[in-house]
Amino acid sequence: MSGAANPRKISERITVEALGTHARASFKGEILAESDNALVLLETGYPPRIYFPQADVRMDLLCRADTKTHCPFKGDAAYWTLKAGGETLDNAAWAYPDPLPEITIISGHLSFADPVVVDS
Repeated sequence: MSGAANPRKISERITVEALGTHARASFKGEILAESDNALVLLETGYPPRIYFPQADVRMDLLCRADTKTHCPFKGDAAYWTLKAGGETLDNAAWAYPDPLPEITIISGHLSFADPVVVDS
């Protein structure tokens, strides 16, 4: 992480800022996303998560899943199943299509679960 200017403290638990460098997500050798406009979300108790603008994500490799979760700090999450590299990975990506007002900065962005590799 480059420590880009203007981090946005959402709560005592969450800070979001521009990653400030090129980021790429891949799985089994297949590029899933590449962006110079990714965000990094830091949440207490969780590893940093890179959120890619949806426009920079290979949505053709993702299929909307039935899974939904709720975070009291971000809102309701939607999930996608990934089909890449000859494998299927359930709930490999998630987003907050209608995030809580305090965190609208992540609207239109997706993040990837492990074992998707994110390099920056």
